[in-house]
Amino acid sequence: MKKIWAVALVGLLGAVQACAADPEAGKKIATEVCAACHGPTGDAPMTPQYPRLAGQHRDYLAKALTDYKTGARQNPIMQGFAANLSERDIENLAAYFASQKGSLRVKPAGH
Repeated sequence: MKKIWAVALVGLLGAVQACAADPEAGKKIATEVCAACHGPTGDAPMTPQYPRLAGQHRDYLAKALTDYKTGARQNPIMQGFAANLSERDIENLAAYFASQKGSLRVKPAGH
């Protein structure tokens, strides 16, 4: 029974964080900081250097940014950008990019 309550609590906390996020505040940061590489909506042409962020899961984006900030994920450029983000900024950015329509593109075979 305790396990069920723990799972419910984790789900509830995730929902509260998602509701508390402000995608418009995330859009402002994305426009000022992220757009040069990822595009204004996070749907820049896909390259290994600049992956698409639009339409990704909010929790994935928040974890990736947090990991760049803490150094758990290594990329000198992203670590520099993430170092200046607060937890609230990260949640707002994640909510913004998650709310954008992503475009799925499949590379032709052999590329």
